[in-house]
Amino acid sequence: MDRMLYVAMSGASETMLAQTANSNNLANANTTGFLSDLQQFRSMPVFGDGFPTRVYALSERPDIDFARGSIQATGRDLDVAVMGDGWMSVQAKDGTEAMTRAGDLQIDANGLLLTGTGLPVLGNNGPIAIPPAEKIEIATDGTISIRPLGQGPNELAVVDRIKLSAPQKADLEKGMDGLIRLKSGAPAIADVDARLATGSLESSNVNTVNALVDMIELARKFEMQVKMMKTAEETDAASTTILKS
Repeated sequence: MDRMLYVAMSGASETMLAQTANSNNLANANTTGFLSDLQQFRSMPVFGDGFPTRVYALSERPDIDFARGSIQATGRDLDVAVMGDGWMSVQAKDGTEAMTRAGDLQIDANGLLLTGTGLPVLGNNGPIAIPPAEKIEIATDGTISIRPLGQGPNELAVVDRIKLSAPQKADLEKGMDGLIRLKSGAPAIADVDARLATGSLESSNVNTVNALVDMIELARKFEMQVKMMKTAEETDAASTTILKS
C-alpha cells in the first residue's frame, strides 16, 4: 500500500505546484510584456538502500514561452514595444542588470526613467535620468531626445539611449522576479540593430483559454490522486481487518 500511497501523495503535491504556476500565468494575462512559464511532469525514481522501487512525480519549469504578445498602439510618448527578439535592459531590485519587454515607461519625481513596476531603465552609462522638458521623444533605436523648457519645437537635445540587446534564446533564463537574465550572469551586450515601436505596448503572451483548460485538467488530476490516497487507506484498513480475523 505504501507504493500506491506514495505515488498518489507525490503526484498531488506536484500537481498543486503546477496549478500555482498556471495560476500565475493566468493572473498575468493582462501584464505588459509578460512571457508565460512552461510546465511539465516527470517520473523520478527514489534512490536509497536497495533498488529504486519507488517513483515520485516531479513538476518543473523547463523554460518560458518566448512567443511574442500582440503589439497594441497607445499613442503615449513613453510607451515602447521591443521588436523582434530584442530586450530592454533594466536595473533589478537587487542592483543587477536584467532584461524585460515591458515598455510602459514613466518618469518619477527625480527624473528617473522607470518601467511600470518601478525599475530604472538602463542607458549607455547606467540608469537614465530625464531633465525637465516640455516634450520627450523616444526614437526607434532607443535614443531619447527632449525639448528643454522654454525652447522652440526644433530645439531637441539627446539625453541618452535605452540599452537594447538581442541575445540567443538558449542563453536566457527567467528569474523569480519575472525578469530575464543571461545564464552566465553577465550583462547583455548592446545590439545597435535592435528596434522599438514607439507609442505602442506588447501585450502578455498568455493564452487565457489554454490556461483555463489547464486549470481544469490539473484540478481533475488532483482529485484523482486524492481518491487514490483514499482508496489506499480503505485497502489498508480492509487488509488489517482480514489479518485480525
